[in-house]
Amino acid sequence: MSFALNAAETAFYSAHGYLVRESVFSPAEISELQDAAECAASRALAMADEGRSYILDQKRFIDVDRMTLQFEQTLNSDLLRVIEPVDQLDPRLTSLVSDARLADPMQQLVGSPNIALWTNKLNLKRPRQGSGFGWHQDSPYWIHDSQHVDQLPNVMLAFDEATETNGCLRVIRGSHRQGCLPGTDDGSLLGGFFTSPNCFDEAQQVALTVPAGSLIFFSPHVIHGSQPNHTDTSRRAIIITYQPANHPMLKTGEVRNIR
Repeated sequence: MSFALNAAETAFYSAHGYLVRESVFSPAEISELQDAAECAASRALAMADEGRSYILDQKRFIDVDRMTLQFEQTLNSDLLRVIEPVDQLDPRLTSLVSDARLADPMQQLVGSPNIALWTNKLNLKRPRQGSGFGWHQDSPYWIHDSQHVDQLPNVMLAFDEATETNGCLRVIRGSHRQGCLPGTDDGSLLGGFFTSPNCFDEAQQVALTVPAGSLIFFSPHVIHGSQPNHTDTSRRAIIITYQPANHPMLKTGEVRNIR
């Protein structure tokens, strides 16, 4: 069975820079993946003491070998926010990377029948404490490490229902057509990675509220962000990014061909 995008889906993605497929994974599959996410988070925290800790703009990071742990935004927080890459921490996440429901559409969005893994990360966004993320593109993060940044599409799999109150993904529709945009100039270390507000109209934002098990495909150039989680439950999701085959991953340098 093929999960390839149809003509209408391809046209929508091309026009808007994103595409949603709702409830692609069953509740039983999502329950298993929720468990995998929590196991991965526990393993990452257990490894944290082995890593190198550093602070950027009052945000705490730890590098453990070639994995980066990002913590919530209070200076001494022990609450994990992001793990990148994450799939190596649980075999169920490793298997997900090559799942046809993700890989088939990615062959089309990458523009190659042969694809590889670029990176993947787990966003945890814990109850009441999960912070938002400012408007940004992925391409400015990656342009110095990849010669094919236009061919690095993302897919997010929602492990929980995503709502406006728990900090769902938001995109600026059509912003991908402008390519890699300049960052802010606020004097901070990370400010350049957040898109200058002079480059887009925030009124064009779309809140991508989706059920658990849904897939959101989005361009590396589309401006996106999220609000904090104001609810009593987590809003967890994995984001997997693909690239043409035979190229190394972002952090590890490993070649992980999928097809």
